[in-house]
Amino acid sequence: MNVNQHCLTISIKRKPDCFLLSFKAVGKLTVEDYQMITPIISSTFRAEENPKLDILIDVSQFEGWTVRAAWNDFMLSVKHCGEFQRVAVFGNASWQKILSQAGNWFISGDVRFFDTRMEAIDWIE
Repeated sequence: MNVNQHCLTISIKRKPDCFLLSFKAVGKLTVEDYQMITPIISSTFRAEENPKLDILIDVSQFEGWTVRAAWNDFMLSVKHCGEFQRVAVFGNASWQKILSQAGNWFISGDVRFFDTRMEAIDWIE
């Protein structure tokens, strides 16, 4: 039996000077995943007058998006691009690294790709 599992987990931590949003993407994300997390993220942005965010993204088990989910991801990033300070992405595929590097074109913060979670955490904290 072939089970196609996917999930997107998020945690939000308040740091002294910003928020730390942590994401873990597993499998292939759908538009429904973004419909669930977008209100959570938006409410975090509204909690502060000028929110600043550090983001830690685990794509080590990520397989990609549906077309609509990819569009929603892009639009969410563009909408809040000026609020990102540092974005640490860690994964295990060359396409993940390439997409992470392309993120520097769309957001004002510094986006870096790491091979391990610990390297990413050390840099973001």
